[in-house]
Amino acid sequence: MPNSLCTTERSRTTRRLATVLSAAALAVPLLGLATPAEAATGPTVSVSMGDSYISGEAGRWRGSSDSTGGSRDGTDRAWTGSGYDATRVYGSTFASGCDRSDSAEIRTARIAQNQINLACSGATTANVFRAADGGQSHLGEAPQADQLAAVAAKNNVKLITLSIGGNDLGFADVITSCAADYMIWGSSCRDDEQAAVDSAMPDAMAGVGKSIDEIRAVMRAAGYADGDYRLVLQSYPSPIPRSSEMRYPESGWTRANTGGCPFWDTDADWARDSMTGQVSDALAQVAASKGVQFLDLRDTLQGREVCSKSDSLATPDNPPSATTSEWARFVDAGLSTPQGATQESMHPNYYGQLALGRCLALLYARPSGDFACDNTPGQDASGMYLTAR
Repeated sequence: MPNSLCTTERSRTTRRLATVLSAAALAVPLLGLATPAEAATGPTVSVSMGDSYISGEAGRWRGSSDSTGGSRDGTDRAWTGSGYDATRVYGSTFASGCDRSDSAEIRTARIAQNQINLACSGATTANVFRAADGGQSHLGEAPQADQLAAVAAKNNVKLITLSIGGNDLGFADVITSCAADYMIWGSSCRDDEQAAVDSAMPDAMAGVGKSIDEIRAVMRAAGYADGDYRLVLQSYPSPIPRSSEMRYPESGWTRANTGGCPFWDTDADWARDSMTGQVSDALAQVAASKGVQFLDLRDTLQGREVCSKSDSLATPDNPPSATTSEWARFVDAGLSTPQGATQESMHPNYYGQLALGRCLALLYARPSGDFACDNTPGQDASGMYLTAR
């Protein structure tokens, strides 16, 4: 991010000066700002903001395999033939941990001339707010709204898609606790984790609402009217199936050391059908209150989840495929040699991200309205379809 504002000549018009002064109020100074009139002649862009579910976390993986060597049966896109290089997928953001993958939703949707991914793994709502309004930097990067100001000044923004709130609700803690209860303690996590989610929900949703307000404020300061671009808030897909759709039995260790889905039936049912729906409904209410479009992803991975009966692990005789493999990253804690990074667990993988990109493209083709996005069994991302909600 540039460190200083360019000086403005006294002879520039009042409107141009007002635009620059508005931008100067942002916490992160910028170089070479353009006025809205200039931005409109720049390239059209679509922007993603928020957390790991839209940054592209887990895009390294085409399905899942319990092989610990080589290409992991063709699932590891970081395999070079002699080792592993995750920057092939995440680029320079692998070093910071933001993990913006080449298959991230905003990139595969290809809605505008250029795609700009500002989302970062682990981000909370506070990492979206402008610094001037309490925003916080994350993994060495300025608050995302401040980054958006630079994008809006130099480009013609047509779409902003936001995925946020999951880390405010403690999604990572939920997964860790539930997996530990299965693998170590032999107890259920659902009651404790439901209480934790309920407790965090009011502040989390308030943060989501403020994130939308911050984005609107940045865009208005850059000279955009609210109708000049689309703002979409999306929810989260469940990465695991309900217990009746698990391909591994609850007892024994196959769910942990083979399937990478170490969850009791009762916890899987709660996560799939209760918590995921609760969060989606809460986000839908925020979207409605703020007048932005909502993309409901709660069932997007139905039948494509980790350990679902409808898909399978890749093997030497069963190579990864968008029609037969899992569309989410498993928890590889049960493997003798971990394959990748723990933070990739329980996120849409390469195939899942292609599907999410298709969902976003379909939504953008609709001028208005809120929609749920679902997949067609036996088809790849081309089989995604929308249903009005």
